[in-house]
Amino acid sequence: QHYYITNNLRMSRGGSSAGFDRSITIFSPEGRLYQVEYAFKAINQSGLTSIGVRGKDSACVITQRKIPDKLVDEETVSHIYRVTKHSGCVMTGMIADSDMQVSRARYEAADYKYHYGYEMPPDMISKRLADIGQSYTQIAHMRPLGCCLIMIGWDEEKGAQLYRVDPAGFFCGFRACSAGTKQTESNNYLEKKIKKNSMMNETEVIQTAIAALSSVLAADFKPSEIEIAVVSDRNPVFRKLTEAETDEQLNILAERD
Repeated sequence: QHYYITNNLRMSRGGSSAGFDRSITIFSPEGRLYQVEYAFKAINQSGLTSIGVRGKDSACVITQRKIPDKLVDEETVSHIYRVTKHSGCVMTGMIADSDMQVSRARYEAADYKYHYGYEMPPDMISKRLADIGQSYTQIAHMRPLGCCLIMIGWDEEKGAQLYRVDPAGFFCGFRACSAGTKQTESNNYLEKKIKKNSMMNETEVIQTAIAALSSVLAADFKPSEIEIAVVSDRNPVFRKLTEAETDEQLNILAERD
């Protein structure tokens, strides 16, 4: 027993990460929570990339649509979810964790409307989910969710909104953001685009999102290979674009290029 304790002390004093990734609630000597960092890596296991872009009067999210098996019904595969009438999200990462987080978001939104009589704003939904996600990082019998949420919505006071919630429980509003395998490349691309034109209209917002995803993946998409959802001043209801509408947007982008 004395050897075990002494050996553990040596490891911790030496700054080794050995043993500190066993528990969510224990900090390493460098001040890191390894299990939370592993949750971020789990987001990339899906192999998908998602992007959100906000303009002056609209916001949109886009993600890849991969069918995991030829026997799977394509209509049942989607990574975009409606949360309330005027807000929804795209989930990136572990599918089961994503479904659970969306279910919790819908429950919180319904409970808020029942108590206060009006729809829960997108920033409040994001903050609530971030608070719940943060609690998972400090309770020993829980684990962080291996998924990232990008939410868009229409707020009566603030207009189009875009938020991102990560497994650590951090949330923030964005003009453009991304999640998934090509997150770094997507952010670099979006920074350049937003710097040139931050006051985009609805069409420009959708075109920027498609162009960003196409650029970082170095691929030309068919309408069935991507999913797009949008909210705007013209139509504040959260809705997914149909394949015909997606095809139209792809044609506009192809003609422009």
